[in-house]
Amino acid sequence: MEAVMDESAPFIISAADIYRGIWKAAVIALRTSRRPPPVRRLLCTCGGVSAGLADAETIFALSSGHGRCGVAVVRVSGPAALTALWTMAGLRHKPLPPRTALLRSITDPETKEVLDRGLVLWFPGPHSFTGEDGAEFHIHGGPAVVSAVLQALGSVPGMRPAEAGEFTRRAFQAGKLGLTEVEGLGDLIHAETEAQRRQALRQMSGDLGRLYQDWTHRLKRCLAHIEAFIDFSEDELIEEGVLNQAERSISELISEVERHLQDERRGERLRSGVHVVIAGATNAGKSSLLNTLCQRPAAIVSPIAGTTRDVVETALDIGGFPVVLSDTAGLRDSPDVVEREGVRRARERVEQADVTLVVVDCVQIPSDQHSVPFLQKHLREVLSTQDPAHIEQCVVVLNKMDLLSEQSRQRLQTELSSWAAPPSVCLVSCQSKEGLQDFLSELHQRVKHLCGDPLSGGPSLTQARHRAHLQQCVSSLRQFHRYQDTDLALAAEGVRRGLTSLGRITGRVGPEEILDIIFKDFCIGK
Repeated sequence: MEAVMDESAPFIISAADIYRGIWKAAVIALRTSRRPPPVRRLLCTCGGVSAGLADAETIFALSSGHGRCGVAVVRVSGPAALTALWTMAGLRHKPLPPRTALLRSITDPETKEVLDRGLVLWFPGPHSFTGEDGAEFHIHGGPAVVSAVLQALGSVPGMRPAEAGEFTRRAFQAGKLGLTEVEGLGDLIHAETEAQRRQALRQMSGDLGRLYQDWTHRLKRCLAHIEAFIDFSEDELIEEGVLNQAERSISELISEVERHLQDERRGERLRSGVHVVIAGATNAGKSSLLNTLCQRPAAIVSPIAGTTRDVVETALDIGGFPVVLSDTAGLRDSPDVVEREGVRRARERVEQADVTLVVVDCVQIPSDQHSVPFLQKHLREVLSTQDPAHIEQCVVVLNKMDLLSEQSRQRLQTELSSWAAPPSVCLVSCQSKEGLQDFLSELHQRVKHLCGDPLSGGPSLTQARHRAHLQQCVSSLRQFHRYQDTDLALAAEGVRRGLTSLGRITGRVGPEEILDIIFKDFCIGK
């Protein structure tokens, strides 16, 4: 039986059909005639990768930080860098050896006054930090010298002061650094502890970027296979099993990304600091403990209950790991509206803490009853929960042990030994410093466990935005599995969105790369 078409019926074209037609036409057009890329004049005197358009301005800035110092470094980047060296270091018409320090008199280009005598270096592009022609002036670090040199550079035509982060931005735009490497460089500059330095240096060296680039490359390949199958499978130009191979690769990628996400926020904690909160009743010695750990009077200490009414926060280095230590208001019911607000903020900080130091006054433990039930009740009041996981993350600090007799100490330690599955308990005296070393060792182990070793295993997630984009990536890739049997075009859109999420982390993604893989992996029209 022949099919009969009613010519009077409306002719309907779906959006998917339009998309497939456009895609197929684009692929055929690119296959038959690939246009060469537009020619751009480079911002460097040597050949190599383009650092941008030729009309970009030359920038300069003090790179060594402000304040008096022995040597200050002024950095220049852009097409006028060589002009700056010629006019200010008396090197006109002289060959400049690259990356070689030359001792020269540095002069004002307008008045010819000698401003200083220092070292100058020439970095021809693209072999420089930014990929552009660059120069450095190593001068004496006095404020007057630095100011005079910066003013002289500003008088050179085509030069202006750099904006914050502009040198690194140009390096990123020139392909010298990936976005994760840029973030690692920023973390390295701001690193305050040894562990932060190690993590930042590993990220800046490209470990995290290479992991994400590998995932991106594999996902591009999967998307190229799926798109080719959609457009050319009816013509029998695509090998069998291509779709199954893409499905397996996407499943493996989802598993790898999910394992990467299950890191208990170690990298983020190491980057921003482990949040340790000191909590407890009034006059337990919380502020004294804060001052003891800081080795300075960071908080006011007095015998008056309720002295601390707000959160007092300070940053510490505990065994090479960053800690953000917070002292909080004493937990009690109070008619004072200000103190009630302090108690509310204290409980909020306890809920957000990575580690809670529950400070207890040893003298306040009743001598006529067992100490363990008293401490268990006190923990429930401070933590406002009976969740074992929350209790495990706290350390009970029994303060003012110097006020206990030897007999009372022995009795307390004996009773604590009978505590089934207790949290960590440390006896200390902020007055005599007794027991403080054992407490610091316990705190260091807690912080080290929460941060992990930045040099072992795979690279760590360090940014909240990385986590958000990776979660979006996994969610988008799951769309492929939901629609692969019903609507392959919709399934491919999920892969494309996953690729976009990865590209937002690395800063590099584009449709041209998908077409490149199609032509590389498939002989369409074979």
